[in-house]
Amino acid sequence: MRIIAGKGKGKRLKTVSGFHVRPTTDRVKESVFQVIGPYLEGGWVLDLFAGSGSLGLEALSRGADHAVFVDQSGASLRVVRENLRITGFEGQAEVYRRDARAALRALTKREARFRYIFLDPPYREPILTEVLQQIAQDGLLEPLGTVVAERASDTPLNPCYGKLTRVRSLEFGDIAVDLYQMGDPVDGGEGE
Repeated sequence: MRIIAGKGKGKRLKTVSGFHVRPTTDRVKESVFQVIGPYLEGGWVLDLFAGSGSLGLEALSRGADHAVFVDQSGASLRVVRENLRITGFEGQAEVYRRDARAALRALTKREARFRYIFLDPPYREPILTEVLQQIAQDGLLEPLGTVVAERASDTPLNPCYGKLTRVRSLEFGDIAVDLYQMGDPVDGGEGE
């Protein structure tokens, strides 16, 4: 696993050992960043369920101003901190050990707003729907921001969660990635 483009291009990232973390593949990561923008013009990013921090680090390398990494695993966060050191992005990052829902509540209290929110939870945990609803309700996304939600392709998500509306889906075999932005719900908003 490596940084694909930008300031940290080519730097090898550490991964979390064991089977409880499934890192986003370089192929999926490269495709996602080609869609959301090969280079980012500032803004804050949230890497929720960070694992090794690969998505947030890629965003920093491509021009994001600041990244917040959240995971409830101490082992994952040790790897995130090591990857921040390897890439030289420590000064542009915050790292928190928290449950995703508690982290979103804390970020809402801080009035944090993100240009990109990356969601890559364990595939078989039914938390994505709840997290997407919370992001929409709490206004954590900038007006033109994007939520990137990775999931198993056989576990579909709703097209809308409040005013958070799916704008694109990408499929990579057994992996799917849905992109959401704030907007008016389509067809009466199925995801309410």
